[in-house]
Amino acid sequence: MSIRVLIIEDESLIRWSLRQKFEQKGYEVTEAECGKVAMEYLDGADFDLIMLDHKLPDMTGLDILRTLKETERDIVTIMMTAYSRIEDAVEAIKLGAFDYVPKPFQMDLLLLTVQKALETTKLRREVRELRRHLQHEFGFDRIIGQDDSMLKLFEVVRDIARSSATTVFLRGETGTGKDLVARVIHYNSDRAPKPFMNITCTAITESLLESELFGHERGAFTDARNMKKGLFELADGGTVFLDEVGDMPATLQGKLLRFLEDRTFRRVGGTEEIRVDVRILAATNRDIERAIEDGHFRRDLMFRLNVVPIYLPALRERGDDIRFLSQYFVSKFATEFKKDVTTITQGANEKLAGYPWPGNVRELRNVCERAMLLCKGSAVEAEDIVLGRIEPGGSEGEIEGVRLSPNGIDFDKLETQLLKQALARAGNNQTKAAKLLKMSRDTFRYRLEKHGLL
Repeated sequence: MSIRVLIIEDESLIRWSLRQKFEQKGYEVTEAECGKVAMEYLDGADFDLIMLDHKLPDMTGLDILRTLKETERDIVTIMMTAYSRIEDAVEAIKLGAFDYVPKPFQMDLLLLTVQKALETTKLRREVRELRRHLQHEFGFDRIIGQDDSMLKLFEVVRDIARSSATTVFLRGETGTGKDLVARVIHYNSDRAPKPFMNITCTAITESLLESELFGHERGAFTDARNMKKGLFELADGGTVFLDEVGDMPATLQGKLLRFLEDRTFRRVGGTEEIRVDVRILAATNRDIERAIEDGHFRRDLMFRLNVVPIYLPALRERGDDIRFLSQYFVSKFATEFKKDVTTITQGANEKLAGYPWPGNVRELRNVCERAMLLCKGSAVEAEDIVLGRIEPGGSEGEIEGVRLSPNGIDFDKLETQLLKQALARAGNNQTKAAKLLKMSRDTFRYRLEKHGLL
């Protein structure tokens, strides 16, 4: 697509001179000799660049800049003038002009300014396109489910996204979609044009985590050769997503609490108080109440995070959503893998429904993706569904030490025995016992309650 330039200039010789140079570069040029004609062109077409004279027969270039700003027409504009005044230049830049060039101008220097302006236009378009993509990628319709618990969640997420709430606490097991919900809230809020910064609080060491969140001054520690802004500062006006905040080191919990209280902080090694406006979305799959009792998490921090709580239900708590979501994922991957698979057989659905889904929606998605790769027919069969781990040398879904007898097995008794063995081996430490069974602590506690072991 050719670059479209609108020249708004009452002197025909200048318009002609600019047209000659621009058309040599392959630009599509439109001329307007006054403000009224220019506004008619602007109402009917899109332009990449405006060359705007300061003094026109019927209005000033500043008047046109004000109109463009009021109507939110984001077009890169270069102001041209034979009456160079500092006050006018400052006003033009305030109104959004890219540059302010005096007449008579050197054509080579003007063309260099035009090139820089068009690079700015290209960058703005790329940013707008990326923003549109993110708003589509993380629209409200990306949170999928038909269960009543999910319908209530949809309403809560919509309300929060449109509100001025600055602290939101997302709780739920691993794989329930906390990261997705955080992004949906951000990209459907007034903060969407600003950054979305996320960090996993357990992914890096304590000292680096403090620097990542708050930044540091030059010389604050070894290898701190330059000043660095932290996520809170970089995200000013936007959102910071603190994943696995329940596992944040104790020394940083106090600093986070202070920040949440007044939205001010100091960089590591700094003395200046920095104030920012950010929305904090914190998430955890941990039993925070138990962590508080064990002395691993500050009670006052939990109260400060829990301003707007959101609970994401586990997949096993969502009724028929397993069937609904599996069909959605199969359709998605059928398109992605270019396979003519449209349905899931009854046997496959029953197999999916009978599984406890410790990894929740994330695990279901992976199972459906694997099923689509294995599927040979037009429907996903039970044998295409691979659940749990595959042990080396074992059959699909077979777990070492567990064999199904010809007469069947009482699954509740088996599960109860596994829970008891895990607790015994872990010395009644529920977190360690949960890891032995490859499940989250919340899932483990749910099963203990289910079998009356709590």
